Amino acid sequence: MDNIANHSMAAAYETAPGGPMAGPRGRKPRRTLSRRNIIAYGTLIVVALYYLLPLYVMIVTSLKGMPEIRVGNIFAPPLEITFEPWVKAWAEACTGLNCDGLSRGFWNSVRITVPSVIISIAIASVNGYALANWRFKGADLFFTILIVGAFIPYQVMIYPIVIVLREMGVYGTLTGLIIVHTIFGMPILTLLFRNYFAGLPEELFKAARVDGAGFWTIYFKIMLPMSLPIFVVAMILQVTGIWNDFLFGVVFTRPEYYPMTVQLNNIVNSVQGVKEYNVNMAATILTGLVPLTVYFVSGRLFVRGIAAGAVKG
Repeated sequence: MDNIANHSMAAAYETAPGGPMAGPRGRKPRRTLSRRNIIAYGTLIVVALYYLLPLYVMIVTSLKGMPEIRVGNIFAPPLEITFEPWVKAWAEACTGLNCDGLSRGFWNSVRITVPSVIISIAIASVNGYALANWRFKGADLFFTILIVGAFIPYQVMIYPIVIVLREMGVYGTLTGLIIVHTIFGMPILTLLFRNYFAGLPEELFKAARVDGAGFWTIYFKIMLPMSLPIFVVAMILQVTGIWNDFLFGVVFTRPEYYPMTVQLNNIVNSVQGVKEYNVNMAATILTGLVPLTVYFVSGRLFVRGIAAGAVKG
């Protein structure tokens, strides 16, 4: 018995952690410089540089004075940082007879974007909810028309919309442009909301119906609290699409109502005076700050919403 006990104790010692026969534990360490890692990270670095390099040039150019820019080294950091180009781009740059920079265009863009985003998302979410959970007569035809509308080129519809807005008496106003953005955002947003609501558990809807809940009660008390990711997706799509729009802004408004993108185009393409590249770069960055901020703040929810509902159906 003593021999058996001694043999067991020796075997346990040899196989115990730190013993002479102890083997490696856990996963086998992966090589950091494997071929797959080099290709993957190399590709990511190249793509990142491709997109970040123009942004770097824009930032450093906007912080230089014109004498330093004329030296010609666009990649060199500024020797003396100046924010005068930013001030001029915001409040002093001339576009025709007006010399108030981008400030007027910024507030016009805010007045266009906020109501357009709210109205289009509100209507599209109700449409998507109705198409996903309430099977009414003609629902399939209505959904097909919306899908077709999502793929009609904007340029084809410009002239008919001009006629309609003129007859309504809102052509050349902010109200007319808000109507245009709301209508054109409806098809794709309805598709997103419909697919998202169709992916939610149907038992919740049926249980609410059994309890006597109606159309609006289910929408506000059950669907909305569960739909934050897809609302963020819709908001980002609309904010970036409307804020960055140039075509509708220049066609459906007058100069005093031009959005920020049209003002930027007028500043950059101005033929009056000397070409101030630092002011142009500062104006470009100022115009893109709003959609960039929205992306950085809501990016994670955007990915969640796309994964959760944008590809369901």
